[in-house]
Amino acid sequence: MEGLIAFSPQGMLGYGYPLSSFERAVSFPLDFIGVDAGSTDAGPYRLGSGKPTVSEIAVKRDLTPMLRVALNRKIPLIIGSAGGAGTRYHVDWVKKIIFEIAKEEGFSLRLAVIYSDVDKEWLKKRLSEGKTKPLGPVSDLTYREIDSACNIVAVMGVNPYIKAFDKNVDVVLCGRSNDPAIFASYAVYKGFDYGLSFHLGKILECGAIASVPGTASDGMIGILKAKSFIVEPASINRRCTKLSVAAHSLYEKSHPYLIPFPEGVLDLKNSSFKELDERRVKVAGSEFHLSQERWIKLEGAKLCGYRTVAICVIKDPLMIEAKKEWNSATVEAAKDYFGEDFTVRFKTFCSKELTLVIDVIADSQEKSKAICSWIRSYLMHCHYKGRKSTSGNLALPFSPSEIPMGEFYQFNIHHLVEDDGSLFHLEIERYS
Repeated sequence: MEGLIAFSPQGMLGYGYPLSSFERAVSFPLDFIGVDAGSTDAGPYRLGSGKPTVSEIAVKRDLTPMLRVALNRKIPLIIGSAGGAGTRYHVDWVKKIIFEIAKEEGFSLRLAVIYSDVDKEWLKKRLSEGKTKPLGPVSDLTYREIDSACNIVAVMGVNPYIKAFDKNVDVVLCGRSNDPAIFASYAVYKGFDYGLSFHLGKILECGAIASVPGTASDGMIGILKAKSFIVEPASINRRCTKLSVAAHSLYEKSHPYLIPFPEGVLDLKNSSFKELDERRVKVAGSEFHLSQERWIKLEGAKLCGYRTVAICVIKDPLMIEAKKEWNSATVEAAKDYFGEDFTVRFKTFCSKELTLVIDVIADSQEKSKAICSWIRSYLMHCHYKGRKSTSGNLALPFSPSEIPMGEFYQFNIHHLVEDDGSLFHLEIERYS
């Protein structure tokens, strides 16, 4: 295979994309379409709850044109981190949408599903064998944290995808995935250089964010060759520059040129970026150092309570100045009334006025709402230094003012585990 053309329609499945950009991109002789569908950026709620990040309406709208092109041209459609956090719930939710589209469009398709959920007993065994370690400044993994996690997923690299491609499928739908691996996997499968494949995947993962103007709601085209790759935005109204592509190579990374993956380390120290014209950039020199060991990132989230918030506006400059006074007095009074088993945070955003978010977490939704309501009413009439009025401390833009937010989760597993080959589970399904 002399060259490979990849298309990433958007930075996140469900974020939307202009049909004009999509139509321009699919005028190229594409070899595959890939799309990232998840992230931890929005916090632990999606992983803990198993609920999707974006709406079913948006996912179905975005997937339908992709499926049409992929099935009509007989090229793979590759979806990673399905549903937001990549748990079995998320993957099955996206699978249901795919089958709905297939039914409505009259498609037949062969689907590879790769689940990334981690069995707790398997993980405890790996822990007992010394096959886990912290990822970053976190404590060692414990049996208690494994048991308390609502969901645990493993972040796959390219190898599970490659096993799926060998099954002659139309669509590869995956659980939690390393973002660039979604795009690098097919290139590696076809024999292209690891360094260039992973670097191209790094640029494609977020759609058109590596362009000017950048956005995740538009697409990027990648043309991979033996010793280089070229990227250009799907939209004629955007352009890639040396700066925009080089900058995105550093996106979400702690090291300026070394980027770890399950299979090894991408080394960008010798990468070069050349503008071919006002819209396209050529990249060369990227290298990959394969690892003998394979350590896989784990993500887990546990339920820690129930949240209620209230949004208030404070206009009195004297009350704004006395923020520390009423902050501590209110928390002290609330704990005196309700006890100690809850958490309250005052989050303030200041300009000429002070926007205050009262954030209360307790062991039930009812209690969380009760405490938030009590704190809001306390603040409405609390005294502070220099106060001249007798009421009306807060302006409340919403009624009801207390907004129940449901379950509150925290990440409790951010560790590495040495893979023994049994982490990811491949299933083949057919719709006709």
